[in-house]
Amino acid sequence: MRQHRNRQLRMFGLAVCLSLWVACPLVAQSGNVVVDARAVSNQVGADVVSRSNVLFVAVDDLRPELGCYGNQEIRTPNFDRFAGGATTFMRAYCQAAVCAPSRASVMTGLRPDTSHVWDLRGKFRVNLPDVVTIPQHFHRHGYYTVSMGKIFHNFMPDLVSFDEPDLRPEKYMTPEMIDREPESFYHDEALNAELAQVRLRRLAKKPKAYGDGWAYGRATESFDGPDNEFYDGAQTELAIETMRRLKEKEQPFFLALGYYRPHLPFVAPKKYWDLYDRDKLSMASNPFMPKDAPVMAMNSAYELKGCYDFEHVQHPSVAGLTEAESRLLKHGYYASVSYVDACLGKLMSGLADLGLDKNTIVVVWGDHGWKLGEHGSWCKQTNYGIDLQVPLMIRVPGAAGRGEKCEALVELVDLYPTLCDVADIPIPVDMEGTSLKPLLLDGRKEWKSAAFSQFHRAPRITPDGGRYMGFSMVTSKYHYVQWRNWNHITGVARKEIVANELYDLQADPDENTNIANLEKNKQLIVQLSSQLNRGWQAAVPQ
Repeated sequence: MRQHRNRQLRMFGLAVCLSLWVACPLVAQSGNVVVDARAVSNQVGADVVSRSNVLFVAVDDLRPELGCYGNQEIRTPNFDRFAGGATTFMRAYCQAAVCAPSRASVMTGLRPDTSHVWDLRGKFRVNLPDVVTIPQHFHRHGYYTVSMGKIFHNFMPDLVSFDEPDLRPEKYMTPEMIDREPESFYHDEALNAELAQVRLRRLAKKPKAYGDGWAYGRATESFDGPDNEFYDGAQTELAIETMRRLKEKEQPFFLALGYYRPHLPFVAPKKYWDLYDRDKLSMASNPFMPKDAPVMAMNSAYELKGCYDFEHVQHPSVAGLTEAESRLLKHGYYASVSYVDACLGKLMSGLADLGLDKNTIVVVWGDHGWKLGEHGSWCKQTNYGIDLQVPLMIRVPGAAGRGEKCEALVELVDLYPTLCDVADIPIPVDMEGTSLKPLLLDGRKEWKSAAFSQFHRAPRITPDGGRYMGFSMVTSKYHYVQWRNWNHITGVARKEIVANELYDLQADPDENTNIANLEKNKQLIVQLSSQLNRGWQAAVPQ
C-alpha cells in the first residue's frame, strides 16, 4: 500500500508542477534576438518537424576508462565504434564529482553555486522553482520529451521535465519494485534474500535510510543470464521500442536514457566478467594519497562501505584494501562497463534499424569519474582529476568532426547550450556554459582557458571534523584547488584560504605530489588564485 501511495503522490506532484510550468515564462536568446518561449512553444510547424531528434545517453560513474580514451585493457567496442562517428572530448570536466550536483548542472545549465546543489541532498527545484531544464526547453520548442533510467539523481526524477517521465521496463513496474532503485536488484535469489535481511537491520537503526534501506547489498554479482534480465538491458529494449513509437509522431523527440551501471554494486551478466582475467588486470600505479595534500582533500569511500561485504572500509589515510579486494572491485567495474557497452551497441543498432540515425543528435556522457584504487581510495567525491574528468562524445548528423578527438578544455555545463545550438533552437540567456558547436566544426579552435569544479567536504568525512568547500580550476598546464571554510546553510565561503593544492599536469599528470607549498611556486599560486577568483566568466573563449 505504501508503494502505491508514493506513486500516487508522485503523479499528483507531476500534475501540480505541470500547472505551474504552463504559467512560467522562459526568455531565451538566439543570436542577438531575445525570444519569449511562450510565443513559440505551440508553433510546431514544418521547421520544427524537420529538426533533428535528440538521444541523450547518461552513464553513471563512468570515467574515461574506454578504448577510445586510450585504455587498451578494457573491452568497449561499441563506445569505440560510436566515437569513430562522433567528436570525442578528451578533456571534459564535471562541475562536482558526485551525482546530484553534476546532473543538476548538466540539466539546468547552471553551476553548483547558482543552483545551490552542492551535494546529494541538494534539490534544484526547491532552490530554483522556476528553473527550466533541457527537456523542458526542448518541449517548449516543439519536441516531445521522454525519460527512462537515471537522468537526475536517484529519488529526484523531476517528473515535470518530461512529457513521459521515468519510464520503466514492465517487470519493474510491480508494487514491490516501483519504489526501489535499479541499483538494488540482484539476480541470485540468495543475494536478494540476504539483502532483504540487511535492509531490516538498516531500517531498525535508521528508519529513513537512503533508498529505504535497499540501496546497497553486496558489492558485486556475476550472474549467468541474458542481458535483458538485468535492468540496463531491459531498458535498452524499452528505449528502442519507445523510439519506434516516437518515430510516428509529427514532431521531433528528445529521449533521455540513463544507464545505472557501472555504479556500485557491480552487477553484470557473467559473460562480461568472463572477458577479463582478474589476476592479469593492471592495478592503480599510485595506490597512495598525494604527497603533501591537505587533510580535507580525500574522500572516505563511504559509498563502498555501504556495501555490506565492505563495511570494514576505512578512510584511506587509515587503511587501504587488500590486493584481492582491489582486484575484485576492478574486475566488477570493468565487467559493468563492458555490459553497458553492449547495451549502447544495441541501442545504436536499434536507432539505425529504425532509420533514425541520419536525423538524430546523440550525446553520450558520464556524470563524473571514479577511483579504482588511485590515491589509495575508491569511488568519487574529490577534486582530483580522476574524479572530475568524464567521457563526453557528441554526434551530430552531417557535422564535421567524425572520429575527431578534441583536446580543448570543456565542461558538462556546456551541454545545455550545445544541444540548443546544434538543434537550432534559442539558447537561454542564463546559461553558465558555452556551446561546443564551434568545436564540433573544428576541434582545434582556441577554447576555454580553464575548467571549474568544486566539492563540499562535510565534517563526517573530514578527518579533522571541519566543513570546507574546495574550488577547483584546471588549466592547460596546472590543476589548482583552493580550500576554504564554508557555511552549508548560506552557501558562503570565508575569504581566508585554509589550504591550497597545485599539481603540474605536464610533469605529474596523476597528481601525486602537491607543490602548492613550495617557495618557488608562491608567485604562481598568486596568479592562479587570481584567475580562479575571476571565475568561469573570464575563461570563456572569445
